[in-house]
Amino acid sequence: MKIIQDDLDGPEVAALLQEHVQDMHDISPQDSIHTLSIGALRSPDITVWTAWRSDEILGCGALKELSKDAGEIKSMRTANAHRGKGVGARILRHIIDIAAARGYDQIYLETGSVPAFRPAHALYEKAGFTYCGPFANYEDGPFSRFMVLKL
Repeated sequence: MKIIQDDLDGPEVAALLQEHVQDMHDISPQDSIHTLSIGALRSPDITVWTAWRSDEILGCGALKELSKDAGEIKSMRTANAHRGKGVGARILRHIIDIAAARGYDQIYLETGSVPAFRPAHALYEKAGFTYCGPFANYEDGPFSRFMVLKL
């Protein structure tokens, strides 16, 4: 598996992100969906990485700078065909390593609370994330869980 910083121009990335958005709309209330469009992911404060095997996209993840000492994980997604193969864990580890290299003290994330998100909760807990309250501009609600990893 090769993880690269991505410019988001490829059709494979667009398809994976569309799959992500569709799944979020299928399992979450409309006002609790915090996915970003490709245009929003191109913001200068966000870096996106994709994981590949040959010419097949396996997953993606992004890191948004919240401040000089904190970041937020965004758009974590493993392609449906590659779930359960460790793709998410590898991307997450890559993002954590980049956050540490940038000198961040902590990284945050927001994820869903419904049962479909249990594999994500387990992934983040295994990586050392703990539950916290809302951060940045998020508001507390029954469909969101917030987590932080102290680096």
